[in-house]
Amino acid sequence: MSIPHQLSSKDWTQWFANEGESSFTSKQFMQWMYDKLVLDFSQMSNLKKSVRAKLQQTFEGPSLELVKTSVSKDEETIKFLWKLQDEQLVESVLIKADGRNTVCVSSQVGCKARCAFCASGRRGLIRNLSVAEVVEQVIMIGAYLKPQEERVSHLVFMGMGEPFHNTDTIITVLKTLMDSDKLNFSNRKITVSTVGVIEGIEQLMREDLRVNLALSLHAPNQRIRKKIIPTARQADIADILKAVFNYGKMTKRDVTLEYILLSDVNDQLHHADELADLVRKEQCTVNVIPYNPVQGVNLKRPETAQIKAFVRVLKRRRVNVTIRYTKGTDIDAACGQLAFMEKKSFPIEVKAV
Repeated sequence: MSIPHQLSSKDWTQWFANEGESSFTSKQFMQWMYDKLVLDFSQMSNLKKSVRAKLQQTFEGPSLELVKTSVSKDEETIKFLWKLQDEQLVESVLIKADGRNTVCVSSQVGCKARCAFCASGRRGLIRNLSVAEVVEQVIMIGAYLKPQEERVSHLVFMGMGEPFHNTDTIITVLKTLMDSDKLNFSNRKITVSTVGVIEGIEQLMREDLRVNLALSLHAPNQRIRKKIIPTARQADIADILKAVFNYGKMTKRDVTLEYILLSDVNDQLHHADELADLVRKEQCTVNVIPYNPVQGVNLKRPETAQIKAFVRVLKRRRVNVTIRYTKGTDIDAACGQLAFMEKKSFPIEVKAV
């Protein structure tokens, strides 16, 4: 079995006690994993050989094997390709900007949302990731940064997969990441992004973890949204926004509405006005993201003038808005570009609306 990162310090103390070991040994073990960011039992040098042997006999060790890293030309974006124990592949991304080290975490191999602009769902969902497979993306990228005397500062669940199609696992992951005896992340430095799975949003509210929430909106109305996001047919845009804004009211923080601009699809000025009508009275920020090209997808990024005009309309309508020119496009690490397979062409076209 994989390392059960969801175990609390008390659980680990009990596990070691059952093996005839002291609570001090348990503490040393947790320090190796969550302070020193070491998952290889053989490297835990201050543990007795008998303890290391017992760990190796019980657990399979790391769930991820690093296949390769890809570094962008500006050296500010690093993409990690991981092989899982069943030979599946998954990617995550480290973004270095503004004094932050943000890790973009994946939650599934593939994705069933099949957003028109996104490479991750081209062949649908293969399987959910486990708690260990998600947590260890953070630990292993932290270990990558450690020789530079840097650490992971922020986490975004915006990689491969829809987090709320794997909700129970992601809730457990969040609790593990925020555990003060483990990686001790602040909820304010974690963002979960969803295409609008209402049940997942409501479960996150019930858990009261108060992480940041982002909605992949990408359209000003239900008709266009169904063309861009096939799973949007399962819930009306009004119901999704109600759930998202309720979450924002509970946390007393802005929610982020991500809006990928697609030329001649959702980028017209009347679309901006329609979007403003939806959100301008709510506690939110619209994050406009010019489309990043994906091989085999017949969609285009709007011209710069059109992007600026779209944003001007939102600002004129008193909508909080930011523009994200995503890093890492040269290594296919930008928004919508992560994929679990070698690149192939899967022609997709969304008609102008």
